[in-house]
Amino acid sequence: MPDAPPNPELLRSLGRLVRGLSALFWGLPIALIICVQTARTEILRVFGVLPPLVVTSWLLFGLWQLGYFQKQERIWHSALDRAKLLAIVNLGLSPFLFWWSQMPGQPFFMLVVGLMSVTGLLFLSNLNLVLYRLSAMLPDESLRQETKHFTLLNRYLVFFILVLGIVLITVLRFPSLVPSSAWVVTTLLSNYSIFLLLFLVLLPLAMTMALLWKIKEVILESVFGQGR
Repeated sequence: MPDAPPNPELLRSLGRLVRGLSALFWGLPIALIICVQTARTEILRVFGVLPPLVVTSWLLFGLWQLGYFQKQERIWHSALDRAKLLAIVNLGLSPFLFWWSQMPGQPFFMLVVGLMSVTGLLFLSNLNLVLYRLSAMLPDESLRQETKHFTLLNRYLVFFILVLGIVLITVLRFPSLVPSSAWVVTTLLSNYSIFLLLFLVLLPLAMTMALLWKIKEVILESVFGQGR
């Protein structure tokens, strides 16, 4: 008997799913670069608040595309909705990166940028949960196992980075807590703490990108019959 024709609605939702995964794959590193450059340098000053708004909107768009897939799956959409909420929060907070770069001594702007750093890490953690829920609906056992292990590792890494960030902020805010003999350590932390945290973020970011690419490849290969 001839094969049944593919469901057009399913194909459309899978197409949007692949589009969303691609948007997240490229959007994550670009968002990190643009947000850091906006907050720490004058390279993008001429564009004002526009660059961080664009890249955070890009990530929200990617998540929105994922939402067209398997609308009846409540667990999948529950994880997706939490990630969307954090993406919306990041979008709303993103202009403060520019305003803080122009007025770094303003305590309120500094507080909001710190809050965005936390919500950004929480977004990365929840995005890993979204990928885990997505892999559970795909017919590839090796992909499910790989995604399960790496998403769990990524979420532990994000938790570690959050704890380390709190410790660093506490040490820098209250240097008296550090023994006077460790003044060298305190000085190094005050000068290079941001670079240390960024370096640590690159590991879960890279693994998340690898999972996004792998899931997209599996969908393209199994459904559309092409590996790219």
